[in-house]
Amino acid sequence: WWPCTICHDPVLDCHSKMKGTVSYYVDALGEPSEKTWVSGKAIVLFEGRHQFEELPVLRRRGKQKEKGYKHKPPEFTNTRKPVFFHRSFCWQSWPAYRLLLSGMSGGRRLLRADTVLPSPQICEKPGELLLCEAQCCGAFHLQCLGLSEMPKGKFICNECSTGVHTCFVCKSCGEDVKRCLLPLCGKYYHEACIQKYPPTVMQNKGFRCSLHICMTCHAANPANISASKGRLMRCVRCPVAYHSNDFCLAAGSVVLASNSIICPNHFTARRGCRNHEHVNVSWCFVCSEGGSLLCCESCPAAFHRECLNIEMPEGSWYCNDCKAGKKPHYKEVVWVKVGRYRWWPAEICHPRTIPVNIQKMKHDIGEFPVLFFGSKDYLWTHQARVFPYMEGDVSSKDKMGKGVDGIYKKALQEAAVRFEELKAQKELRQLQEDKKNDKKPPPYKHIKVNRPVGKVQIFTADLSEIPRCNCKPTDENPCGLDSECINRMLLYECHPMVCPAGERCQNQCFSKRQYPEVQIFRTLARGWGLQAKTDIRKGEFVNEYVGELIDEEECRARIRYAQEHDITNFYMLTLDKDRIIDAGPKGNYARFMNHCCQPNCETQKWCVNGDTRVGLFAIVNIKAGTELTFNYNLECLGNGKTVCKCGAPNCSGFLGVRPKSQPNLTEEKSKKLKRRPQMKRRSQAEVMKEREDECFSCGDGGQLVSCKKPGCPKVYHADCLNLTKRPAGKWECPWHQCDVCGKEAASFCEMCPRSFCKQHREGMLFISKLDGRLCCTEHDPCGPNPLEPGEIRQGKKRSWKKPSGSFFILVS
Repeated sequence: WWPCTICHDPVLDCHSKMKGTVSYYVDALGEPSEKTWVSGKAIVLFEGRHQFEELPVLRRRGKQKEKGYKHKPPEFTNTRKPVFFHRSFCWQSWPAYRLLLSGMSGGRRLLRADTVLPSPQICEKPGELLLCEAQCCGAFHLQCLGLSEMPKGKFICNECSTGVHTCFVCKSCGEDVKRCLLPLCGKYYHEACIQKYPPTVMQNKGFRCSLHICMTCHAANPANISASKGRLMRCVRCPVAYHSNDFCLAAGSVVLASNSIICPNHFTARRGCRNHEHVNVSWCFVCSEGGSLLCCESCPAAFHRECLNIEMPEGSWYCNDCKAGKKPHYKEVVWVKVGRYRWWPAEICHPRTIPVNIQKMKHDIGEFPVLFFGSKDYLWTHQARVFPYMEGDVSSKDKMGKGVDGIYKKALQEAAVRFEELKAQKELRQLQEDKKNDKKPPPYKHIKVNRPVGKVQIFTADLSEIPRCNCKPTDENPCGLDSECINRMLLYECHPMVCPAGERCQNQCFSKRQYPEVQIFRTLARGWGLQAKTDIRKGEFVNEYVGELIDEEECRARIRYAQEHDITNFYMLTLDKDRIIDAGPKGNYARFMNHCCQPNCETQKWCVNGDTRVGLFAIVNIKAGTELTFNYNLECLGNGKTVCKCGAPNCSGFLGVRPKSQPNLTEEKSKKLKRRPQMKRRSQAEVMKEREDECFSCGDGGQLVSCKKPGCPKVYHADCLNLTKRPAGKWECPWHQCDVCGKEAASFCEMCPRSFCKQHREGMLFISKLDGRLCCTEHDPCGPNPLEPGEIRQGKKRSWKKPSGSFFILVS
């Protein structure tokens, strides 16, 4: 952009002309004076020097066109000094120089929309840049090259002249470096170096580097097609790029120009600064237990090696999120560690939204400001001292420290509210993006009836085997919804050749496919859904659930394939013990019905012409425009749970979990409940400890393994149980299995992990006269009041240790 004045053309005797669009005759300020005709689209009214940094960069796709310009701009010189005066001046975009270069002729290289816009190669400071016109597309200041004036002719940098290029990652030279395949990129890499960045696309003849894909979008969804679209801001030190918005840009990035940044990967801790030290949590991110942890070198994450099911790595280790390039982002709720304080909830703020005095505080590349909830204090911190706030963290606040005070409780409440607000905003943005990208639902083949696959069969009954109802053709609604048709009551569909009502029979909805009018629509947070276009009565037939009929073997093969290819949507419904309906590849509109914990439809298995079919029926009156839903009653394979987003008042939170009951209380019952006296609150001493502090076997503290059985507070040393490694998953301690047979225990020793079932407990346990507790024969009953020989001890003395490899069940 260059300041100009609109002036009079002495040749045409005018200052503007119309040829498709309005063009103006402008005089570029400075020495020497230069005049030319310019399109009105490339002119902005001059309002001050501050506009220079704010004006957008104009780009054109494809080859530069000179159509519409009567004269080409003359050659610039390096002695020009712009003058910023007078309100009638304007900014003009010189088309041949793409808003970047000064003192270069019209024959210089032009930049296109998909070009990696150059940043200074040496000093990383903005200004007037000189472009290399060879393969590297590098940009340099004249001063950085030791030049005092613009070189004449074609400029080629030293690397392109010698043919020895530097790897953009490791900064070392060599002949084995390769150039990115995109012609306008110009970056060189070792293949081993660029493969460390996940967005890199390896191809047969080379690779497309990660500078052309948003790291945030790729980490969230590698298949996201919009990750490589839109305007990108690229790091000048490494092949990392983000979309130029606050939602994708990593917190702590330093913006150099509209297209250039220094990403947080280049954070360097200051020696002696305690807030720059790396901190890891003291519990496992998987099981929330302490012990020997494997700590990430980049963020506070920590894990048990057993929980990740990996071998102990050598050297530095990074968690999967850090390997994928995930970073903290602005407007994100996180847990922050400051000094010796507990982990505290805070929100990451953009530097331009914080007070001026906070902006002026000393901070380095990679640091970002956070606003603490509760206290409303600000702090500059970095990635190694924060980790994301997750839904449900308020309920697990006891893991963050003991002695919760009022300010911390307030902070937790504010964090929970703010987290829900930001979550709703993110879902709304995601919905808008999905609507923009997914204008149609995923492709599938529409079928009207079930299609068998492989050895699966569809059964057909003989006419003599089909039950006959007692309805008459003279009835008002023969076999209808309000009739007393015996077939409808028993969930049998009438056959037209058997039913006495004949053509007037109203119990042939499956065969005649009598569905109410529906439409597919995009929901707010649950993908595609099905919506009623007309009112539907309670009990009315809505649709049949159809798809491919497969057996259990084929079902497991398809689930295994989906897991290997990151397919998360399943459309399988059990028909009987041998057959399953899969509406994924083939189906009808019923496949788009979402789950709800308080649905308006239900599935019913009907017998149609001798075979079982699944129909969806309304269980309430449904108005037009209402989404149609039913309860999936999902059977989960593995420990992974799918979050339920139905939003019903009785939502269970996860698919497959029984919804919360909501009894309808009458006024009399509610009054009785109000009159009921309040129960006396138990004292803290009466409340049982959630976890004991000492090993139940030896009585010492240290690194302990806790039992995961609900209500069991026992903890143990792994050595005391002869365990070679920490148990993973839902592990139950040996106190719950019989020492003899390994079955569920019914009687327990209160002094050691010995226990017995009903069959083997006789003679193995006694009540101690020392303290009145139930003990096994391992414990000496002698004390201040010794017992008489033979009075208590019955049976043979046995070791309490469990038989190895028989009774421990590890669930991963």
